[in-house]
Parts: sequence; structure tokens; C-alpha cells
Amino acid sequence: MKYFASISPPSSYCSLAISVLLLLFALFFSNLQAKQISHAHMEEILYHIQTYYVEEVQLNHIKRDNFYELFEQLDPYSKYLNEHELETLFSATNGRYTGLGIEVEEIENRIVIVDTLPGSPAEQAGIEGGDKLVAINTRDVTDKTISEVSKLLREAKLSIIHLTVERAEVLVTLALRRQEITLESVSSKLLNGHIGYLAISAFNNHSYHDVARHINMLFAHSGISLKGLVIDLRDNPGGTLNSAVAISDLFLQSGVIVSTKGRFFDANQKFYAVQGDILNGAPILVLINKQSASAAEILAGALQDNKRALILGQESFGKGSVQSLIPIGNGTSALKLTTARYYTPSGQSIEGTGIQPDVEYSNNTLSMLNKAAIMTNEEANSDLYTRLSLHWKAAKKLVVKQQPVIN
Repeated sequence: MKYFASISPPSSYCSLAISVLLLLFALFFSNLQAKQISHAHMEEILYHIQTYYVEEVQLNHIKRDNFYELFEQLDPYSKYLNEHELETLFSATNGRYTGLGIEVEEIENRIVIVDTLPGSPAEQAGIEGGDKLVAINTRDVTDKTISEVSKLLREAKLSIIHLTVERAEVLVTLALRRQEITLESVSSKLLNGHIGYLAISAFNNHSYHDVARHINMLFAHSGISLKGLVIDLRDNPGGTLNSAVAISDLFLQSGVIVSTKGRFFDANQKFYAVQGDILNGAPILVLINKQSASAAEILAGALQDNKRALILGQESFGKGSVQSLIPIGNGTSALKLTTARYYTPSGQSIEGTGIQPDVEYSNNTLSMLNKAAIMTNEEANSDLYTRLSLHWKAAKKLVVKQQPVIN
């Protein structure tokens, strides 16, 4: 499970909250003891839940010192963030974090490295996707969870961290040094036939400008206007609401982008597109899969409902809730609270259901369209162009018939 998180810049949601659409399915949650939460902070947390949580919950039966029971009444995205978790959240939202640069998943009770970030200590040291984590500084972690492993990495006092991994049944030990890493959320490639390929891996505070910059680069490389654009949102766990809205607006002339609904007044908002299409009407294909979530679903839903893009792939994850970050006490900790749910332009909530693709692809088909291969392999580029060529006609028809969705 990927463990980066994101938060949006301040908005009008409320004077206490910073609007945020969480990019990950699970942020590290350290083993916090209830006694670490003061009585005053607990009362503050209870007040915010009763006032701002997306739906009314009965908390009268909750004991004031029972921290865990309190959050069991809420959805899995509402959490208390300590100082370290809060700093991690802000850093990732700003497109950076200090660490090793590995993405991991729990597979068959093992921590498996699925990828390394470009230019990160992990990539430079030779960590590879598929490596199974065995030890951290000689301490065995084969029976540890992701949260436990991340805690060990944070608490490692040595400037050099030695990771032992299992690779092809051989143990390999590599030395890594933590450093600040810039998170590149956008990459692009010019395909055959003047077709642009744009992969968005997350939505942070820089993603909007990065998308615009990459599209201008594709125009420059093509030498003429793009004939079409593929937007790859596979495995994109989401990010900031503001970023998703701004990127959607790049491709829309008019219409609703997304709306949010909650219990308190400022949680009810509707976001509209401003006239101007960066592609000048060129057709769009969007790739999604079961791991496309949150802000990725906002973009896919906005383009689908406004008849601007054809959606290909699999039903997306279905995270249709908005989290606000509410400072607690002196602001060194915070409550991340679900305060609203978002709806696509047609008024559909995707919470638990996801975005339904216009054209469904099997796992096998999606696996053949490997993102990394598309960026580096000309043969993979040709395969992608050939596989998608059948869908450009339908995508062009959408552009011709494009009408704003009126609610």
C-alpha cells in the first residue's frame, strides 16, 4: 500500500479547516496511546466531530479517555495526526518529502518494494521493484507490518540505513542515506500519430503547473497541434481537491467539474469550468484501474460527464469523500476529518462504487500497457497506439457533441 499523503492549500471550507482530499488509502497511524491525548484536546476533537463530520454520529456513549473507540465510529479516512504525520502530510502535498524513496505493498504477509522514486536514495542504491524487505540495520522485519516498518525507518538513528532485501532468493544488503526527495507527479511522451501520452501519478500542489508544462512540451515535440491525448490515471491514489479541479478545467470549456455536500454550510460547494481548452478540442482517452482513487476519480468523472473524454479500463476505487485538516491545540497536531462527499457533474456519488469506464479492459490488457515501458520503450509506445486506435473515433464524436452538464 502506498504511503504518501497530500493536503490542499487553505480554502474557504471553514476558519479552522484546510480543505483536503486525501491521496492515500491509509496514512501511517502510529501506535498512539489514549493517555497521550490530553483531556482538553479530546474535548476539542469531540467538538469538531460533532460539528463538522459529514454525517451526524452519536458519541454520548464514548468514554472521554477511549481514543480508539471514538475513531471506530467514523470512516477509515478520519484520523488524528501527530506532529510527524502532520509534517509528512504537508511535505508530500508540496511535492517533497525526506526519506528513502521506496513504495511498498504487503503481499502474502511480506513487505515488497513495488517501485522507487526517480533520483531517490533507493534508486541510486540499486533497490529494485519486487525486492522483499528482510531487515533494517540487521533487525529482522519479515513479520512486520508497513506501519511497523515505517516506524523503524523513522526511528533509525544512523545517518546510513542498511536495507537487506531478498532478490531472486538471494539476500542483498544495500546502504542508503535519507535525503529530501522531489515527488514528480507528471510524466509525458509523444506517441505515433502526434498523440500525446500524459501520466499523472498523484495530485499535489505542483501537478496543475506540471500538467500544463508537459502538454506544452508535447506540442513543441509534435511540431503541430496534438491529434489526441491519453491521460493515464492508473494507480493514482488521488491528492488535493484544488489540483484535481484546476487540471479538469484545463480541458473543459464549460460545465460543472465537481460538487461537494456536507452537514455544515461551507462544505457545500460547486466548482465550474472556465472557458478555454488547452487542447483546442483534440479528443481525450483516459485510462483508469481499480487503484485510481479520490482526485483521480474527480478528473475522470468530470471529463466523462461533460462528454469530453472516453474512459477506458476498470471501475475505479470509489473514494468519494473530502477530508478537512483541523488544527488541534497549538497546531502541532491535527484532526483529519471527513467533512463532505463529492459528486460528479451528473450528480452521482462515487463513494464505494467508483467511476464506470465507457470501455472495460481486462487485467491482462491493462498489464500489457505498462506505464514504465511506455515511457522508455518504443515498441510499447507502438502497442499502446495500436490498442487505442479503435477508440479515437468514439472520442472524437464526444468532442463534436460536447454539451455542458446542467444541474
